[in-house]
Amino acid sequence: MRILVSNDDGYSADGIVALAAEIGKIADTDVIAPSHDCSGISQALTLNRPLRPRYHKNGFISIDGTPADCVHLGITGMLEQMPDMVVSGINAGVNMGDDVLYSGTVAAAIEGRFLERPAIAFSVAQAHPQHYDAAAMIARDITRRVIEDEVEGGIILNVNIPDLPLEEIAGIKITRLGRRKKSKHVVRETDPRGKEIFWIGPPGDKADASAGTDFHAVANNFVSITPLTTDLCYYSKLESLVGLENRTKC
Repeated sequence: MRILVSNDDGYSADGIVALAAEIGKIADTDVIAPSHDCSGISQALTLNRPLRPRYHKNGFISIDGTPADCVHLGITGMLEQMPDMVVSGINAGVNMGDDVLYSGTVAAAIEGRFLERPAIAFSVAQAHPQHYDAAAMIARDITRRVIEDEVEGGIILNVNIPDLPLEEIAGIKITRLGRRKKSKHVVRETDPRGKEIFWIGPPGDKADASAGTDFHAVANNFVSITPLTTDLCYYSKLESLVGLENRTKC
């Protein structure tokens, strides 16, 4: 078993160092990660310039691109050996509910969907985590179980872990995505030259954090595992939209 490890916080982030160390106990690993923080960049690929790798003394490879770039290169010929699976993280901060649409951590996992095994994205529920060691051990055990149980390939498992010592984790819950309200207002400022600038505002408050959601599980000290799919088709609306075929002129 060979596992490609990536993230969106950058190759030197504490989370990926801890994750790679633990995953290395159960599989051969390759680490390809962005050279800089790419949080919130989602599934972007760099198509307008070449990507340059840097090889580091600890064996990590950094790429001057996005998380999706890193995994794309890793599974399409950059590595001498094709990885069997992709694991991403450990992200500093949650990726729950609507967050998955923007997350570079989740995007790195999604880019590994072409392999025969599930891809897994790991995040810890704190912007400045204190317990990466516990989160990394949980990530290792979940990854091992996924391999041993031969969970079907083609799905992405989005895992969020409370920032707690191992003994304070209540257990694991299989969850659905919660939902946030609209993001809060942008922050309007003026730069030193008097030009108007904007910062993206904070994420919206929770709109659905009810029992069964990832928000609810993590708030109650459980690890949340949410299965994701890349099929965005709204199947239940197919039949109701058929009338457009006859009423729309091309």
